[in-house]
Amino acid sequence: MSGTKMAKRINSNCKKELPSVCVLGCGNLGTHLVQALYHAGYPILQLYSRTVESATALSNLVGNAPFTTDLSKLTMSADLYICALKDSVLHEVLAKTPLRGKRIVHTAGSMPLSLLSEFTDEGGVFYPMQSFSKAKPVDFSVIPIFVEATNGEMKKLLVDMASHISKSVNLLDTEGRKQLHLAAVFASNFSNHMYAIASEQLCKLGLPFEVLLPLIDETCAKIHSLSPVEAQTGPAVRYDLNVITAQKERIENPLQQKIYELVSQSIHEMASQNEVSQQ
Repeated sequence: MSGTKMAKRINSNCKKELPSVCVLGCGNLGTHLVQALYHAGYPILQLYSRTVESATALSNLVGNAPFTTDLSKLTMSADLYICALKDSVLHEVLAKTPLRGKRIVHTAGSMPLSLLSEFTDEGGVFYPMQSFSKAKPVDFSVIPIFVEATNGEMKKLLVDMASHISKSVNLLDTEGRKQLHLAAVFASNFSNHMYAIASEQLCKLGLPFEVLLPLIDETCAKIHSLSPVEAQTGPAVRYDLNVITAQKERIENPLQQKIYELVSQSIHEMASQNEVSQQ
């Protein structure tokens, strides 16, 4: 089955000398990825950031690694250049570097591998699927990493690297990764937005968001043993119009009213389809 339909699980026990890396980007992802690579023994030759503050903060965490805020002063000695940059600036930043022909990878879930073809024949994607915040520690060993590369040598290099910091290493092509990223947006970004809406509702009562945490924790815990469809509860499952109508009328924001209506409809349709399939 192709990578578009299913990620291929990879295991590696590479023992050779680890390649040196230069990382462009000291934001949320870069901060955690650089630390994971550093603690796995990868030489951090240089860091790049737009700001001295971000570069200094990360450098201090990884043995005072050299850094620069000037793209023209990037080291030419690294074995691999990792771009942990925002999607919107990835191409722009690369176009300003002297890195053409170097081994370059990006870390974006929704950007194609082909974006790098303008700059190198040895390109790759190294996508850790997780939500990162600088101040929140993460265990990289449990974060799934998805790899794509332009050739076999680059693929091996990236699989080896991923295997040094994670127990879950997968091959997945650009189209598959885009679908994966979409799933992650639903699971993480959209869920978090629902928390934000819920927090607004609680503010009207003078209640802290923390009162919902036991409920949220239990909901998350259930899907470790049940499928999301099986774990779904609430009035939308049975499409209780009395409750749904009453709740929708309590929502003052028209857009949030529409969200409530559409999500309720989607929950009911998925629950009904699951019920039919079980018969």
